Amino acid sequence: MQRLQVLKETFFGLDAVQQQLAVGSAVAAGGILAYLMLRRSEVKSIPLGEGWWGAGEKPLLEDDKVYPFKVQTSDEEIKDLHERIDRARYSDALEDGGFHYGFNSTHLKKVVSYWRHEFDWKKQVSVLNKYPHFKTKIEGLDVHFIHVRPPHRENQKVLPLMLVHGWPGSFYEFYKILPLLTENQDGLAFEVICPSIPGYGFSDAPRKQGFDTLAAARVFLTLMERLGFFQFYLQGGDWGSLITTNMAQMKPQCVKGLHLNMLNSTRGFKVLMSLMIGPYLPFLVGLNREDVRRLFPFFEKNVWEILRESGYLHIQATKPDTAGCGVNDSPVGLAAYIMEKFSSWTDLSNRNLMDGGLERKFSLDDLLTNVMMYWTTGSIVSSMRFYKENLKSNPNNRIDAKTGIFVPTGLAAFPHELMHCPKSWARIRYRNIYSYTFMPRGGHFAAFEEPQLLADDIIQFVKKVEK
Repeated sequence: MQRLQVLKETFFGLDAVQQQLAVGSAVAAGGILAYLMLRRSEVKSIPLGEGWWGAGEKPLLEDDKVYPFKVQTSDEEIKDLHERIDRARYSDALEDGGFHYGFNSTHLKKVVSYWRHEFDWKKQVSVLNKYPHFKTKIEGLDVHFIHVRPPHRENQKVLPLMLVHGWPGSFYEFYKILPLLTENQDGLAFEVICPSIPGYGFSDAPRKQGFDTLAAARVFLTLMERLGFFQFYLQGGDWGSLITTNMAQMKPQCVKGLHLNMLNSTRGFKVLMSLMIGPYLPFLVGLNREDVRRLFPFFEKNVWEILRESGYLHIQATKPDTAGCGVNDSPVGLAAYIMEKFSSWTDLSNRNLMDGGLERKFSLDDLLTNVMMYWTTGSIVSSMRFYKENLKSNPNNRIDAKTGIFVPTGLAAFPHELMHCPKSWARIRYRNIYSYTFMPRGGHFAAFEEPQLLADDIIQFVKKVEK
């Protein structure tokens, strides 16, 4: 009886067209009930919990000081890299294969030649050290981050903002957007913290199983508190979008606003109806023309294309150490594995090009600097394990999947992101959307590809929240 009452109350809360759809379909009615029961099971926030990811047993006391850090290199490190590059073996490329089979060896040889003979790692280390780096130990891990303060100006409001990267990126993705965010924007500027996810780059890799986005979120909340920030803004894409979402779920009272440039589509009755009716009568299910253009034909864009691009995910979510040992040992293999994603994830049409369109959005110096972050730290295997830890069980059964997000949220929908999530779908989980922007260009690596567009959207979102 209680379930029938819940269904009845929801039914009369729908508009007339939705009522007719619900009455006319037993499947839809069942979908409503399942969706309602999921909503009723939601909790308002996620318990913080605790963890220990270092080697051995947790000590009674842990050093909580923050230490300066500098990126360094050596002649020996560069010599070893060059020797390994010189011993690389290549397969013959297929004629006119573009990037459909992955990073073709014809163009790979050109990139590697530049890496070997022209790329200046010592110079790029100086570029990396342009901003202040730090480390601090949290839950047994040395957590690396950069901390960039805006120039002091009178009558300027300074707001703390954490930017979180994903895979196969790094904190370096944000180097072009940092000066845009720390500039004075009508009396507003940001104090920016960019951490490296544990297991990536200069942050320690977890030594124990189970380090997922929830653990990363808890670590980063501790980091912000340690730096003296008790209210702040968050921004993320890729894994960073889930980590920052988890942070907002754990401590919503601390998160003034959450800005994302990647959203995973959710499930439920509303999504099902959108897929059935959206191509024909989109306005009935909360879609507009741009949603339709990006979503349909649905199976081609959201099933077959994802299958074509997600082979890496299945490997990393099951046996990351096996595949990882190869790319961890070969710099050429590592470059191909990482840089291929900066081709197709920027624009799927780049697969038709023999050079993968890599230098349409990026310079080889920038791409190779990101690769070097993984090579010099030997962190590719631990970064790949992050998929295993997050996908070893059904993600829909995790507590964060059953927890709404109630903090002010801004969403930037870039046209070449791998999957499109309409505003009407986003509202199912993100209950307080302040802004939703159809970005005019750009793909998965938003801060790296289109720093000005992303910075403008972040600033406009924060201004709305601050008002």
